[in-house]
Amino acid sequence: QVHLVESGGGLVQSGGSLRLSCAASGATLAYYAIGWFRQAPGKEREGVLCISASDDSMYYATSAKGRFTISRDNAKNTVYLQMNNLKPEDTAVYYCAADPDYYPEYDHCGAPDFGSWGQGTQVTVSS
Repeated sequence: QVHLVESGGGLVQSGGSLRLSCAASGATLAYYAIGWFRQAPGKEREGVLCISASDDSMYYATSAKGRFTISRDNAKNTVYLQMNNLKPEDTAVYYCAADPDYYPEYDHCGAPDFGSWGQGTQVTVSS
């Protein structure tokens, strides 16, 4: 099972940017579907952006469109979530997840479909 470690969270002002990293060990992330999820206090975990293993299918939450992008560095076995124009409502713990079999659709990406999870990284956006 792949082991995932997120990093890159922190405190940023509204309108700022952050890049989250999800480093993997124990398996090659290039063969995995990747999901970025977030959970704010008192709210359910929600999918932000998901990509298939073959990179041919992606899911974007409405809140992420035009602001967030995902990329892979296969040499580093790492996936990134670039977040631009951050807003206070983006404040949450962000998690990366991976699964070798799941194929996210453009209109759906569910947390139960991912088998491996990182520990999360806090993102706080001040107004």
